[in-house]
Amino acid sequence: MARWVERTWEGDPGVMGGRRARASFRYRAFVPDPVAALAPVVPFEVADAAADAEAAIRALNERATVGGLEAIGPLLLRSEAAASSRIEGYDVSSLNLARALVDPRAARGSARTVAANVSAMEEAVAIADREGPVGVDDLLAIHAVLMAGDERARPGRVREEQNWIGGRLGNPSDAAFVPPPEDLVAPLLDDLVAFVARDDLPAVAQAAIAHAQFETIHPFIDGNGRVGRALVHVVLRRRGAARRFVPPVSIVLAARPAAYVDGLTAFREGRVADWVASFSGVAARAATVSIELADQVAWLQAAWRERAGRPRSDSAAARLISLLPALPVLSAPTARGAIGVSQQQTLAAYEARVVGR
Repeated sequence: MARWVERTWEGDPGVMGGRRARASFRYRAFVPDPVAALAPVVPFEVADAAADAEAAIRALNERATVGGLEAIGPLLLRSEAAASSRIEGYDVSSLNLARALVDPRAARGSARTVAANVSAMEEAVAIADREGPVGVDDLLAIHAVLMAGDERARPGRVREEQNWIGGRLGNPSDAAFVPPPEDLVAPLLDDLVAFVARDDLPAVAQAAIAHAQFETIHPFIDGNGRVGRALVHVVLRRRGAARRFVPPVSIVLAARPAAYVDGLTAFREGRVADWVASFSGVAARAATVSIELADQVAWLQAAWRERAGRPRSDSAAARLISLLPALPVLSAPTARGAIGVSQQQTLAAYEARVVGR
């Protein structure tokens, strides 16, 4: 059974702030139910919502206009990473993100943080595509990529201290939520990956529960939200619902932050069906938006091909058109690297007036 455990916070008389910030006190941390053997009971309408969401995700992956788009995967992945970062307060313009992706070493501030999230999402997709079950080490690997260079966050390491969500003090006295104590994190993560290894649940419901459980455990000092949303991609891709493209669910979650928090709270209170229903609506909407985007990209590429004089499919110009949406910045070097041709062939593709000025 889920439970609350009481712990003591040892105050520090030398810490900055008022008496409340320095005091010792008792607080409660939440310990969730294990999920490895969970058999969620959901009403028919919730099961239907999860099935509809999975159908929408499969439609995205099977749609004819999407199937030929090599570039839509990176485009959706960047959208997911940017939106997931925005939920955590890291906002960046498309231009600054593009520059950070081209030259990560020169990136600063939020642009660097969001670019790292793009890399973490790519790591999550690679993990999902590997043979074998997902392990705790895989979650640590995603975190290590996300938080690389930030030793304060202990990249790739589970927390060894109590953390909390919300509040204005440097202690959990006014926190909105206090996750499990640090000594319970490891067994809860082992239980979570055992749940992720199952294949007897609807994929969308499994992704929803895995994400909510991860956020409840909150196993890292920082980066939990972003790693937890990357886990959604791992589950949907691993289960075959999104063999090529996972819709950017964070775009919809970012637009409804209060509903997102309410859904996670419902899960922690044992209202699993409410959370699955909410997440299913998010996933279905994200898939629909992704299909609309793919159709627009396909239309735009067709217009570019017309402008370029309908180049042969094996020409440098045609290959450049197919990859343009995946390129965060278009320049002669980036284009040459993308299509793998000589400088002269790249310039010829440019001269074909692929895109207007």
